[in-house]
Order: sequence, then C-alpha cells, then structure tokens
Amino acid sequence: MKIQFTSQSNAQIVAFLVEEEGGLPEAASKLNEQCGGLLTEALSSGRFKGSAAQHITVVMPKSSGINRAILVGLGKINGDALNNRNQAIEIAAGYLVKEVSCSGFESLSIHVDSVESAVSAANGVKLAAYRYDEWFTKKKEEEKPSLIETSIILEDHQSAQTAWDTSSAAIHGTYFARDLVNAPPNVLYPATFAKHLRALEDIGVEVEILGEKEMAELGMGSLLGVGQGSVKESQLGVMKWNGGDSDNDPVVLVGKGVCFDTGGISLKPGDKMEEMRGDMGGAAAVSGTIKALALRKAKVNAVGIVGLVENMPDGNAIRPGDILTSASGQTIEVQNTDAEGRLVLADALWYAQENFKPQAIVDLATLTGAILISLGHSYAGMFCNDDSLADELYDSGKETGEKVWRLPLGPEYDKLIDSQFADMKNIGGRAAGSITAAQFLKRFVNDGVRWAHLDIAGVAWVDGEKPPTDPSWGSGFGPRLLNHWIAKNYES
Repeated sequence: MKIQFTSQSNAQIVAFLVEEEGGLPEAASKLNEQCGGLLTEALSSGRFKGSAAQHITVVMPKSSGINRAILVGLGKINGDALNNRNQAIEIAAGYLVKEVSCSGFESLSIHVDSVESAVSAANGVKLAAYRYDEWFTKKKEEEKPSLIETSIILEDHQSAQTAWDTSSAAIHGTYFARDLVNAPPNVLYPATFAKHLRALEDIGVEVEILGEKEMAELGMGSLLGVGQGSVKESQLGVMKWNGGDSDNDPVVLVGKGVCFDTGGISLKPGDKMEEMRGDMGGAAAVSGTIKALALRKAKVNAVGIVGLVENMPDGNAIRPGDILTSASGQTIEVQNTDAEGRLVLADALWYAQENFKPQAIVDLATLTGAILISLGHSYAGMFCNDDSLADELYDSGKETGEKVWRLPLGPEYDKLIDSQFADMKNIGGRAAGSITAAQFLKRFVNDGVRWAHLDIAGVAWVDGEKPPTDPSWGSGFGPRLLNHWIAKNYES
C-alpha cells in the first residue's frame, strides 16, 4: 500500500472523518455544495450520526470526477481528547481500508485537519492493509486487494510526510512481528528465525547468534532443557542497535521465542494446538522493535535478546521431576514441561545482565493462559519491580493503543514456587498462575535492575472480532508500544 500526503486529491474514492453529532467537516461541506447536497441527503436518509465505525457511502455523479464519497464516524471524543481522537482516527482509517480494499477501486483519499491526524490516519491505513497471503494458491480475483494507493489530504502535507517518515518505522516493525507470528512452524523454527534476525544487519543492527554449543559452555541449562526434545537446534539471538552515545547504557528487551510448543511430555490437548505456532510472539515483538529503532535511526542504545527453541516430546525431552541448572546457578524442578517459556527467559535474562548494564529490562512472552482469564484480549499483563517504569509503560500503552495493565508481585506469591528438591519449581499451582510465573522470572533479575515482564498471551493473536487495524491472526503486538516507550523516555 502506497501512502502519500498531498493537498489535493484525484482519487476514485474520497473519505471524510466525522465526529459524532459534529456535522460535516469543511472539505465535505464543499463537496456537498458541488454535488447539490448529495451528502446531506444521504445523512438524513441513512441515520448517520458519526458514531464509531458507522459509515455511509454515496455514489457520486460523473461530473464530480469522483466515483464514491464515504463518511466514516469517529464517535464521541471524551476523556483524554487528543489520545482518544488519534486512536479514533486510526480505527476509522482502518475501517475505510477494510471497506474498499477489494472493491475494485484502486485509489482512496482521506481528508484530515492536522498533521497529527494525518499520521494517525496513515497508521490506520497501513496497519489495516496488512495481509498474510503467502500460502494461498487459489485466491479468486475478487478476493485480492484492488486498493493500491491512499492519499492523506491536508494543507501542511510536507510536515505530515516528515512526521510519517518517523512514525512509520513502528508500523514496519509491527509488520515484521506479524510475519513472524503468522509463519507456519515448519517454515519458522529457531535456525530460520535467526536468519530473519541476520537480515537486520542490512539496516545497521549488530546480530550475534549463539548455538547450543555456545550456550552449553555458558551453562544455560534451563533454556537448553526446553529444546532438548527437538531435532531443531536451539538458538539465542542477540541484536544490538547502537544509536546513542557510546558511554550510554542500553535498554534491553528480552523475548520468549518458542517457535512451536507441544507442551513437551506434559502434552497439550490436540484442540487448538496449531495456535502454538505463535508462542514466539514475545521474540517477534522484540525483533520488530529493534527493526523500528534501526529504521528511524533512534538515538538510543538498545539490545534485543530472544531465546529460540521448540518444545517437543521425543525420547530425549525433559520430564516432570527433572531438575535443571540455569546459567545463574539456580536450580529448577520441572513439574510441568508445558511451563517452558519461563525456563527460556530465565537464561535469557541472565545473559542480558551478565553481558550488558541495562537502564531497564522489559521481557515479553506469551507466557500463561491464566492472563486471558484475568484480562481477556484487551490488555497485556504487566508485572514490574519499579513504579516509574510501570508508569512509563502504562502511558505508552495508552498513547499507542497497545495497552498494559499492572498486576501484583509479592512474597506471598513467591513462596508458591518454592520446591522441596531444588531452589524453585516451574509452576505454582492453579491459583494466580500469571503472577507466580512472573515471580519465577523475578528470581533471575538482579537487585537494583529495573525490570518489567509483559505477559502478552491474550493479545499476541486473537480469534474472532477485532478492530480493522488488526486484520490477520497474529497482531504484531509490542513494537509500537516499546518504540514509543523508548522514544519518550530513553533517547538522547
């Protein structure tokens, strides 16, 4: 999808954004006059009030030079008006793309009233235009997108283009994360995931890949334990973006990259197991964020670390009752091999602190089904040892729409993972499952290190009804949130 910013439109379809009970915007009023009141006639007969997601399409006369005019509602703008308006515009632009993508028309223009609105509209268009059609061979012509160009119309289009050049980096990061999450597990496994990371070297990212031999020498028995039942070699991917001063400590992102999760010996039920192709959503989010930082030449030092494994149930797989020794020296009794993501993150967190001096660490993981019971599909669960870091992430989630909600940590939960055979066990029972998983990870975070854990199991992929800006199975959650968080709080 090509997006351009201009002051004039020659698109086949023109669209206008209408606030609830706000009347026609100026540009729509001008067109209405030119076409003899067709828009107001459509409004009065179509019960259009401008409520969110409401839209009405008007067939235009040939003399207008336009094929269709569309009015799309923003709804009522309440509360934090700027954030709400920007997100309403983004969603409305997404609805427009969904409506006309396969219509047979090739060009769309959207009239906006400010640079910020223009960027929000472009975000919505680009997010909604994403498709993952790589494996279809028999798509009918009418099922293929016809829309190839969207123009955002405003007077100060040059400033909007400049702002979009920066903002679009996060969208490219989201695309990258979506592609990774959507890829089938016979195509995306640790070694091929690592190849995707290597490709980031073309945009200035330093990439190092550790194999099983290197990780064994470092004593990473927790991560390696998860992958030992697979014929696919486990990997640790390390991405470094050095955009800040050389003496500045980095922000570190850590991602769970279980490329397929059968549950291991503690085998998952067959129903919906195919969704475990997305159990590397945390690693995808980290990778997409590093790509975004590199594309916009972010003035920050950032490190992304992803633990890439498969959890398979062969004769060499770890068993319930096994005790693993992590790189930190702490021992872990495995009571359930399907609680494997925390085993991967334990060694990845150790590596992050052993090799870097983080200003802050954020890890992301599709870690627990329990987080869906707590928060559903609207928020990622956030666990944090530092109030200021939690506030930073919450604020960025609110501004980007990739929302997080803080849940508690505490010693009363910590004791639930004490083991009678080792330093800890990898499950804490049915109660507070997401919290005990976070408490497990906290044991691998050094004193004084600012750390947050984001459980994204409810937001990395969603079946059923979703906003138009999330059109594929994999949402690509993470890069927009983290890119904004870094830009606002850590760039020089």
